[in-house]
Amino acid sequence: MVSSIHETIYFFPRDLRTAASDRTPFLPDRVAKSIPFSSSKFPEILNHFSLKPQTREAEIMKRTIGVCEREAINGEQMFCVRSLESFIDLSIATLGKEIQLLSNQLSKETNNPLFTIARGMQDMGENELICHKERYPRAVFFCHSINKTTLYKVPLLGRDGTKANALAVCHKDTSAWSPKHIAFQILEVKPGTVPICHFLAKDTLAWVSN
Repeated sequence: MVSSIHETIYFFPRDLRTAASDRTPFLPDRVAKSIPFSSSKFPEILNHFSLKPQTREAEIMKRTIGVCEREAINGEQMFCVRSLESFIDLSIATLGKEIQLLSNQLSKETNNPLFTIARGMQDMGENELICHKERYPRAVFFCHSINKTTLYKVPLLGRDGTKANALAVCHKDTSAWSPKHIAFQILEVKPGTVPICHFLAKDTLAWVSN
């Protein structure tokens, strides 16, 4: 299987076989708690960041807040964090103290985005917390854990010899997903019928139990 390390691609478990980052900083915890973060106070948020309504930046921020305010699906734990302190504390509260943080790793910069899955894939277990970097003026991570989801560390080899380690997850139960989810369109299957896997985007982090 050939893929790009910079993209999220949906695929089946059988495909897991041999075959420029956002550096927006976290706010200090005290500052993060002092700034509203809810759709009900959106005008106040825009005023704080000196942004005008009906701009592209405002729409992106509104979308991020909406992601953080959505209801959890069946079997999902979720939260958003805006400071390093809350990122660590809430992750420990979810998984316990014996955890490690994983990310996608690239051995060197390369202009060739195509990689092939190499040998040595590691099953990191089902006790994980996936944290997606959201678009916002300051760092916001949407973290969630979904039942019956396995995290893998996947070694990749680029056509130019560049080595990488990518993170991928396989969802064994997709029955609660929307039938309109893009994964079902790509793979041409229905919710709850087969496990579905995807690579994690380059700015996504994953906590796992040791």
